[in-house]
Amino acid sequence: MILVTGSAGRVGRAVVAALRSRGRIVRGLDLRPSGTGGEEIVGSLEDAEAIFKAMDGVSDVLHLGAFMSWLAADRDRMFAANVEGTGRLLDAASLAGVRRFVFASTGEVYPENRPEFLPITEDHPLRPNSPYGLTKLLGEELVHFHQRIGRMETVILRFSHTQDAAELLDEESFFSGPRFFLRPRIRQQQSLGNTAVADLLQSHDVGEPSHILARNENGRPFRMHITDTRDMVAGILLALDHPKAAGGAFNLGADEPVDFAALLPKISSLTGLPIVTVDFPGDGVYYHTSNERIRNTLGFEAQWTMDRMLDDAAAARRRRGAMEQGQ
Repeated sequence: MILVTGSAGRVGRAVVAALRSRGRIVRGLDLRPSGTGGEEIVGSLEDAEAIFKAMDGVSDVLHLGAFMSWLAADRDRMFAANVEGTGRLLDAASLAGVRRFVFASTGEVYPENRPEFLPITEDHPLRPNSPYGLTKLLGEELVHFHQRIGRMETVILRFSHTQDAAELLDEESFFSGPRFFLRPRIRQQQSLGNTAVADLLQSHDVGEPSHILARNENGRPFRMHITDTRDMVAGILLALDHPKAAGGAFNLGADEPVDFAALLPKISSLTGLPIVTVDFPGDGVYYHTSNERIRNTLGFEAQWTMDRMLDDAAAARRRRGAMEQGQ
């Protein structure tokens, strides 16, 4: 049996579905029910009893569950879930004789937003500058500790930013809404208490819904990796089963980053909304993370280019529009 933590999340739900479609026996563990059927335990990584129950009869663990927040008020909760919870899960897995433990980390451990060199490989120094990135690096250290002292195989996957394709053109999407649409970005910054940034964004409001092309203070467009959930699932399944994955750390994400200057016109052509350009203070987001190691070692092949994702996103947007008109 395979235990998947975070089974109600975007990636977790897709991983569970993929495993079950292959005839694998899966148990989910999450704070909330996934609603997908099958065996699952509703509980937190802070609940030793829930973890003990979840680990019964388990041969492998995919630890995808985590808590992410940018709010200072959430830091204690983030450390409790991502560090203490990961340690608790690793201890239980070791005692249960689990064969392989796959840990979902993040590019924020480098960090991607302040790289020392490009492309970022797994040999880049690990110097996170966000509390979330720090909790994930501490989680990696716990994984390494168990790899050293026990017989359990471990794999670390440093996740790219992940999206379902349908989210890319959805103003209500938690990530893509603020990333590509101006007014959701304003609301996000207001909620985070970033008044100066929110005011800057509001000064660019053209009086109608619009997209935002984000650039840094020198006018350089943002550039980052955005990986389709389906490609992430393929990489996770390789980490679970491939003999050469054991003991490794791998960047998992798309082959190439997305340049916002090229992407926003494509998005605008699909939605019909205008684009406003905003130059943000500071260096901005600009990175390229190499997936060469997972390609060469495990045979990972990213299938979902941004153009393919946008085709799916456009179809999803049309469906949402038809549903809204039918109401």
